[in-house]
Formats: sequence, C-alpha cells, structure tokens
Amino acid sequence: MLIPKRVKYRKQQRGRMRGLAKGGTEMNFGEWGLKALEPAWINNRQIEACRVAITRKLKRNGMIWIRIFPDKPITKHPADSRMGKGKGAPEKWVAVVKPGKIMFEVGGVNKDLALEALRLAAAKLPIKTRIISRPSFGGESM
Repeated sequence: MLIPKRVKYRKQQRGRMRGLAKGGTEMNFGEWGLKALEPAWINNRQIEACRVAITRKLKRNGMIWIRIFPDKPITKHPADSRMGKGKGAPEKWVAVVKPGKIMFEVGGVNKDLALEALRLAAAKLPIKTRIISRPSFGGESM
C-alpha cells in the first residue's frame, strides 16, 4: 500500500488546485505516459488499482514508473459527531495532481500493448487523461 513511512506534520490544510503542474510534466523514463488533464486528489487505492491494471496487461514485461505519490493526509470526523472538537483524524492519503502532470510511464513494450495498458489505467482514475509518447517515439499524444 502506498503511504508515507513518516511525515513532518500529521495533519495538513486542504490547499487549492489552481493552475498547471509545476514539475513532472515531461517524459523522463518510459516511451509512453499517462498525463492528467484536470486537477484532482488521487488516493493511494486508485494509484494501486492503476499499477495492478498496467502490470497485468503487460504480463510483467517492460517497465512501469509511477510518478505520483500520495503524501497529503486527508482528515475526517467520525460519523454522528457534533460540530467543533477540533480537526478529525487522518483518514486517507492523496497525491495532488494538476493538469499537465505525468502520472505513469511505460517502457520496454510495443506500442499497442503500452497504449492498451495505459487505457486500462486511465479507466481507474476519476479525471480526464491523455496518453502521450516521447517525441522520439512518434509524436506528442494519441
């Protein structure tokens, strides 16, 4: 399960997801990637579901790079609790994803297999995505 081993602060403020991604917007490892087109919080279970879908489709051939990590704690009050009494306990961990961020990269397999694996992974995510390729591998997007 993807959760941080240790964090400096147990609770974080929610923040805002305005603007485009500052980093992680270029292909660095694989030949094909899955790029976010909308801002969202992607939780650890969604990332794991994508990883499993890609791994199963590739039949453990090729390489997968996960470029996002859920390092933001999201707190929640228990059900039937009254207002006040401070901030709730950390409930889940999310990765903040902004438009332009490359979330997954795949390499070492042929084009059709890579595109199908990334398409399956995109179906597990709550945002619109685009499959992109490295410029040397036939263009920007599919």
